Amino acid sequence: MIIKLERVEVQSRKDLEMIDITDHVERVVRDSGATAGMALVMTTHTSSGLLVTEGIECLERDVLAHLERLAPKDAPPGASGYWHNRPLDFDGRLGFNAGDHLKSILGGIHAYFPIENGKLVRGARQRVYFVEYDGPLARTVVIQVIGERAPA
Repeated sequence: MIIKLERVEVQSRKDLEMIDITDHVERVVRDSGATAGMALVMTTHTSSGLLVTEGIECLERDVLAHLERLAPKDAPPGASGYWHNRPLDFDGRLGFNAGDHLKSILGGIHAYFPIENGKLVRGARQRVYFVEYDGPLARTVVIQVIGERAPA
């Protein structure tokens, strides 16, 4: 049995951004030597996410715009605001990014893929995206492969 975990650093350049990490995931699967199994991809941050969608720039813009409408940076006019956006009782830090945490919850933080014949199984147009909601920041994505080698 193969169990391999690799951490990949992703550097976002914008406050809100989708970064295609498909090639990183496929490399980790290939390097693991697993011919069958599963790959888990996960962000380790609560104001970022992982999405799987078609890899075209106009759709990236649509996804980000829709998530911003659902969970805006600032509470909508007339709303009472976000409870998180205040000095936090437990550590004294200022909470300012409730909308970013909500986007992460809406979009999710992980994706699973089967591995068959040593390759990630995904749709022809599917791409794996790290999604930054609170950047620019250096972030960590964890890719874990659990599988088996082909019998000798």
